[in-house]
Amino acid sequence: MANSVRKGLDGVVADETRLSAIDGDAGELTIAGFPLSELAGNATYEETLFLLYEDRLPTAEELEDFESDLAANRALAPATRAVVQAAGENGQSAMDAARMGLASASLARTDEGEDPERDALLAVAQLPTIVATYWRSRTGADPIEPRTDLSHAGNYLYMLTGDEPTQSEVRGLETYLDTVVDHGFNASAFTGRAIASTESDVISAVTGAVGALKGPLHGGAPGPVLDMLEETHDADDVRRVLEAKLDAGERLMGFGHRVYNVRDPRAAVLSEAAETFYRASDGGDEAFYESAVETERVARDLLSDRRPDLDLDTNVEFYTALVLRGVGIPQALFSATFAVSRIGGWTAHALEQLADNRIVRPRSAYVGEFDRTWTPIDDR
Repeated sequence: MANSVRKGLDGVVADETRLSAIDGDAGELTIAGFPLSELAGNATYEETLFLLYEDRLPTAEELEDFESDLAANRALAPATRAVVQAAGENGQSAMDAARMGLASASLARTDEGEDPERDALLAVAQLPTIVATYWRSRTGADPIEPRTDLSHAGNYLYMLTGDEPTQSEVRGLETYLDTVVDHGFNASAFTGRAIASTESDVISAVTGAVGALKGPLHGGAPGPVLDMLEETHDADDVRRVLEAKLDAGERLMGFGHRVYNVRDPRAAVLSEAAETFYRASDGGDEAFYESAVETERVARDLLSDRRPDLDLDTNVEFYTALVLRGVGIPQALFSATFAVSRIGGWTAHALEQLADNRIVRPRSAYVGEFDRTWTPIDDR
């Protein structure tokens, strides 16, 4: 029916995209033609970003130029730095700082006029600096200037601590950034596309996307997953801990996804990345990894027994928590680090929308009254 309501736009195909494809029944995710496992296991974040923008992999020369352009846009304008530091000093969340910082990112432009491609690169380059500057302020430390000789992932880790990260840490974070860079018309990507469809600017589009990601139903689960993993790691009996949670009506965080009926393919990629990292000589804390694997196994068994009517397999958040903890991302920055990756997808969606644009304008079903008559205020 033309006027049927699909709450949450569930099942509605709003447009076409070449950026990513999801097969929820098969548990497959394709990013610009590449199976996720093929891309995330090999690409740098810069290569993935170039792929989303250009629909092909860069040559060595193109990649070097692209990396240089990205690195050249990392520094914040003084006003942006001030507002981000104020967010940290006031104890506001990292996602609040990301929203406020991105909204002012255009202050760093060195030229005038609308240029969507320039603004896309600027937004991607600045967000890690915004998040790191916020965190340094939040923890009472001075901000660390970005370096142009480090990769996108490596520079982000460096700006958080002032220590140059290990290759293992960089590769672990890079795999995560590649894994979650895009995921169809999710709430934040669709928000960005709707804003871009008005022919607004890319900075506005990604600022709106950050606002959507801030909501706990979209980007807030990895933190609670880590809380659960730390609890089971310290427990003598993992099954007893998880059973107690289920008996109390609690959710087991990191399981179940709206679009996947089997294990989330991103969980599969990140589980391999976590194993590689934690088993590496400089990865550390292999016992925590083994505990997490046991927690996943027990949780899947319990959920299968208790809720056979639901498909509650491992989702991306479970191994996100493990990987981000391992590479040194503070738990308070998990959602913001998700944004550091996903802004690549957001900007690509905004550019794709602008290239073949039709303003987003869905219909609504009115459920209010008709034919009311006015009552003067003295008679109400």
